Amino acid sequence: MPRLGLSLTITGLLVMVFSFTSNVLQPFFGYLLDKRNMNRLLLTIIPFGAIFICATGYVPNAGFLFFVVALSGIAVSIYHPLASNLIGKVASPKHAGLSLSLFVAGGNLGFALAPLILVYFTNKFSLEALPILILPALLLSALYYTSRLYTVQTVTAAGASKVLHFKELFKNAALVKLNIAMGLRAWTHAAVSTFLPILIISRGNDTTFAGIMLTIFLVGAALGGMVGGYFNDKFGYKKVIIISLLLGVLPTMLFFTSDEITPRTLLYLFICGASLQAPQPSSIVWAQKLLPNYAGMASGMMMGLSFGLGGIGAAFTAALADFIGLSTALLMTTLPLALAAIVIMFTPQATAKKI
Repeated sequence: MPRLGLSLTITGLLVMVFSFTSNVLQPFFGYLLDKRNMNRLLLTIIPFGAIFICATGYVPNAGFLFFVVALSGIAVSIYHPLASNLIGKVASPKHAGLSLSLFVAGGNLGFALAPLILVYFTNKFSLEALPILILPALLLSALYYTSRLYTVQTVTAAGASKVLHFKELFKNAALVKLNIAMGLRAWTHAAVSTFLPILIISRGNDTTFAGIMLTIFLVGAALGGMVGGYFNDKFGYKKVIIISLLLGVLPTMLFFTSDEITPRTLLYLFICGASLQAPQPSSIVWAQKLLPNYAGMASGMMMGLSFGLGGIGAAFTAALADFIGLSTALLMTTLPLALAAIVIMFTPQATAKKI
């Protein structure tokens, strides 16, 4: 922002563009990946995304910044359905939830640590040194190559020939309700992760402390995703999702109604993050059962589309904060969380129609 003189409005639009290319497009790319074995993309897609996001230190203007950020987001949209589809093929069916939870937790843990790492990196070096961070992406690509994971076939001849009529998606009550519920959950998650640092700073704390608070929330989310996946294999996805969502309501309320930061409120924040992320592995397993021939699209809905919908809700929370205050607006994000649990209660499971 300071280097290019970007306003908050332009920065907000930049975030929206990245959210669209990295989240909303995931079901579309998932559908394409369900029709053809394109797993060799695994070798190039992460370096592709890393190259463009690390080029932000060299962009000459806002227009070019939009371009590189959008391309990096597309890499995210391709990687998530591609990788989660592969996990479904190589993992044991008895541990499908745990395997997906490890995948999700890895991303969440990276998301939690990235702010701290990048603040340290850019303070010690500069934005122009960002291309150094392409190296881990190249290393990961090399590991994918040596593991030969990219050779796993994820599409059968029957699956490739099957034509999906998109109106069938809207006729599937379970799938529609699941997407709505996960979008409501993502609303709370997106609002808290986006505006928590601003709230902490507005209360007189510095940016370092705000970053630590965000990390506590996101580490809780990472661990919650692992625990949710583990219990998914034991109790079933519907029960795990409902219990997780309901468990998140009270600690979220207690944290945003507290004026002080104490060990107890930090625990509330940690549990809030864990409860918000615990349903995600279960939601992916459930969606893939509803779309057995379109596992990539199913994971794209749960890992991408839902967060796109949550981003819209977070924008509403931001607008509401201008009238009632940020703390109260964040407190009210417990309402979509509770509503998500209610929607899941009325979502059919055993009798749900498969597509």
